[in-house]
Amino acid sequence: MDYRLAVLLTVFLPLILLIWAFVRQSSAIQLLLTIYWKVASLLMITVYLMIGGFSFAFVTGLMARILIPVGLWFWDDLNEEIREQPNSLLRFLLVSWRWAVTIYSGIGAVAVALFLPCAFSNLQFAGRACQTWLEPPLLYKHYFHFSYTNGFLGFFGLVGLVIYLLVLGYFLLVKLGRQGRSAMN
Repeated sequence: MDYRLAVLLTVFLPLILLIWAFVRQSSAIQLLLTIYWKVASLLMITVYLMIGGFSFAFVTGLMARILIPVGLWFWDDLNEEIREQPNSLLRFLLVSWRWAVTIYSGIGAVAVALFLPCAFSNLQFAGRACQTWLEPPLLYKHYFHFSYTNGFLGFFGLVGLVIYLLVLGYFLLVKLGRQGRSAMN
């Protein structure tokens, strides 16, 4: 997948939409985008795991591409509130972006699923096809974390993953039972 498109769709556009939603004081859009950022943080964790050379980053990458559309469409109350908002450029761009990210994540999930064997075989992980996936994260490291070792950044990714899984577990086991598909409680 093209990482430039990924950065545009998963970082810049939702950041612009979130700032715009705060300026316009659109609470439903703010909440949806805040939820998006919580879920999408797994993509950044995956980048750090790939920098560290952890093969299971292919699993976290697949998980992120599945959870992002779920997080964007799961909430009944937010979907209804956004649907009932008057037509505006912000609403139009949010809905368009949400569909684009959903389609992009679906295509990305299929692409990562094809390389899922990289996560379970050291021999395959060392192969050229799997190592190609590590090139963009390593380039990111070169630009933004040049003075840090791959191992340190990988450890940072592991810590992030543990925190992410704890929060996800709490949501699934406690919050989901209490609030169901309502995000505004």
